[in-house]
Amino acid sequence: MKNKLILIFSLLCSIAMFSQENTKSFSLQEAIDFALENNRTAKNAAHDIKAAEKQKWETTATGLPQISASIDYQNFLKQQVSVIPAFILPEDVRNELGLETDDQFPTVFGARQSMNAFAKVDQKIFDGSYLVGLQSAKVFLEISKNAKEKTDLEVRKAVVNAYGNVLLAEESVKILERNIDVLKKNLNETTKIYENGLGDEESVEQLQITLSGLESNLNNTTRLKTLSYQMLNITLGTEIDSNTILTDNLESLTAKNIILELIEAEENIENNIDFKIAENDKVSKELLLKLEKSKALPTLNAFLNAGYSTFGSDFVFTDSKQKWFGSSLFGVSMNIPIFSSGGRGAATQRARINLEKAKEDLTETQQKLKLQIAKAKSDYQFAIEDYDNKKQNLNLAERIEKKNQTKFFEGIASSFELRQAQTQLYSSQQEFLQAMLDVINKKAELETALNTINN
Repeated sequence: MKNKLILIFSLLCSIAMFSQENTKSFSLQEAIDFALENNRTAKNAAHDIKAAEKQKWETTATGLPQISASIDYQNFLKQQVSVIPAFILPEDVRNELGLETDDQFPTVFGARQSMNAFAKVDQKIFDGSYLVGLQSAKVFLEISKNAKEKTDLEVRKAVVNAYGNVLLAEESVKILERNIDVLKKNLNETTKIYENGLGDEESVEQLQITLSGLESNLNNTTRLKTLSYQMLNITLGTEIDSNTILTDNLESLTAKNIILELIEAEENIENNIDFKIAENDKVSKELLLKLEKSKALPTLNAFLNAGYSTFGSDFVFTDSKQKWFGSSLFGVSMNIPIFSSGGRGAATQRARINLEKAKEDLTETQQKLKLQIAKAKSDYQFAIEDYDNKKQNLNLAERIEKKNQTKFFEGIASSFELRQAQTQLYSSQQEFLQAMLDVINKKAELETALNTINN
């Protein structure tokens, strides 16, 4: 019995420890920091930077010495026969073979077996496309870094949105449960009044309709809360059903995100990641134009070969007494493009046209970003103003609902008027929650546009 108790206690401890390990608590900033390290899209963007660094070295290495080696073994299963005029043979040999001077004599040249071992060194001396390639590799690395920055900004915004949606769902559930509790008490009191013959049936039915609607909304919001947590977990980069706890609440987070100085912040377009990406595109098009031009230049390469060869009728190449014959060769080759039937010229013109398009895209991006920042500031300012307005409206709706509730039980107001006041209150509650979420999300959008996160 004692052993069973120990086993059960150990099992319960293991379950508790596993549950604690699988539970993570996050403030909004902690959630952002965690996602930037663990979000799968952000991790892939980091891998792209590493791949670009390797590609940069791969491009650089093509202009450095290239060394290769080869070992060949050949064995003629049947050697090729050649014929030679008989008159070159000594007379006694001709006589012995019965050949005349104008006859052809078949013979075999060379050893049946041979082995060769060679090493080769190649080195670029001048190649215009290689120089452009080095510059392109640097630009490609910069593009990968910009893509990572863009991804991080998008991940940050997605975390803010997902975190806010969870808080919205949590607050909505609490408010709906509180409203249902109040409404059930009202319905219970109204039912008793009706049963005692002091009220009408319509009042009970009106409250029942309102209660049914609230319960339906609660069920739907509870399901949405589960989905919101799952979406947040995916954005964070954890398992979809991880037990995630949020330490911020919607109202305090909204207060932290009201920063009026942001509306007057300086608009530095050059800091915006979309501008950097468009600028990198222009630079890459400039390099492509250089590449096409470089194809008209000559290329110069040098090489050095060295090796040993040996021959024999049998396979005796592993014998230490076997004789090997060395050879070496040095050379320089130049390739001079002369005429391409206009192909190179057309390619150069095409690259120049693409560069002009990239310049136009950069100018358009600059103008769009100015508009985007102006809109983001306007949306953020409106979100703050709307938050203050919805907060006042909620206070008014609460007061109106309380007055109508008092009037209803005193017999002054009808059930229809009470239901109207309740519906108005419930709508104001949801609008206030949405207004708080809008403040958080619009601030994140403005920060992304201004790039004040990284600067």
